[in-house]
Amino acid sequence: MNLGRNQQNAAAMGAPTNRGDFGSLGDSENFRNSKNSETFEGLEKSDSSEKFETFGALQGLMDDPSVEEVWINSPTRIFIARKGVSELTNISMSSDDVANLVERLLMWGGRRLDLSHPFVDARLPDGSRLHVAIPEVTAKHWAVNIRKHLIRGKSLQELAELNVMNAEIADFLRSAVNCGLNILVSGSTQAGKTTMLNALVSSLPLKSRVITIEEVFELRPKIPDCVALQTRPANLQGEGEIALRRLIKEALRMRPSQLVVGEIREAEALDMLIALNSGIPGMATIHANSARDAIAKLQTLPLLAGENISHKFIAPVVASAIDLVVHLSIAPDGFRRVMEIEHVNGRIESDRVELEPLFKYQAKENGASGGKYLTGLISPNTVLESGR
Repeated sequence: MNLGRNQQNAAAMGAPTNRGDFGSLGDSENFRNSKNSETFEGLEKSDSSEKFETFGALQGLMDDPSVEEVWINSPTRIFIARKGVSELTNISMSSDDVANLVERLLMWGGRRLDLSHPFVDARLPDGSRLHVAIPEVTAKHWAVNIRKHLIRGKSLQELAELNVMNAEIADFLRSAVNCGLNILVSGSTQAGKTTMLNALVSSLPLKSRVITIEEVFELRPKIPDCVALQTRPANLQGEGEIALRRLIKEALRMRPSQLVVGEIREAEALDMLIALNSGIPGMATIHANSARDAIAKLQTLPLLAGENISHKFIAPVVASAIDLVVHLSIAPDGFRRVMEIEHVNGRIESDRVELEPLFKYQAKENGASGGKYLTGLISPNTVLESGR
């Protein structure tokens, strides 16, 4: 749906538009006092009619356990992902239907969307993640993504039963977590990084105090002593923003026995590395094409923190901070799998952090199913015994 020129000018001056000014939705205090809040605060226990009112024409897709993600490219082109494979649905909506859907969902999430903030990332009551982009960032229509994360609560053993990895790798990762090794989970979008991270955190000893740091709440570790922190965007006056870097620093004052960063994207990589080098075990995810690319990227992102940060300074920090890299991938048929696990041995060669393979998946020729995992020259037990 396009906003008219008068609406654009009004929004630019901070005045509300006739779409209800999504900026007002960012005031969670006003929202809690609003009449509509009753519907969203009780969404998980509401009846079917209330649920349908919330998701509208998409309710059937949200109720379908085989649907992993729903996205809207235009009101008449609505797609889903089922078992990792995208499909075009026959659902059609109007522009107002899409805008009203987003407005209802954002009322629960307490996030704002307007011309000055054309992107929004929010969590829904069921734990699903909502992302919206509006014109003029998009060419014409609102772009909406709802990611359901259906298997997020799985344990390492359950992931092994789903053939995401074998039982040997699951046992090794469980032992690595209990030994306090620092683990970086890498992979592409939808490869299962968050699911793997959640399973790893849930394998921690029950007495662990875990602090999770995310842009939007997604992790749900099965740990009794867990505090979840989330970033916050700036308000209409450009104030009040809380970034990942700030949250990492605050988490260090909260007596963590394990620090978990949902995803490393930018300069917060520096703060995480410094925290891990201070003796606090931790885990994080990062987008990368391989385990080696993940470490190379982790050596690059801290440079965004400022000109005084050099590559020569970062290389030894990464080498001492990270112990294991678990890389996942999603196949064309939608199957997710651990492709390799690399050990960071602490050595550096020409400013490059050295890695040693522990496990690597080898597929059968011609893409046939039934591949196997190969082990490297170094024994996984040696890594566990050495503590890195």
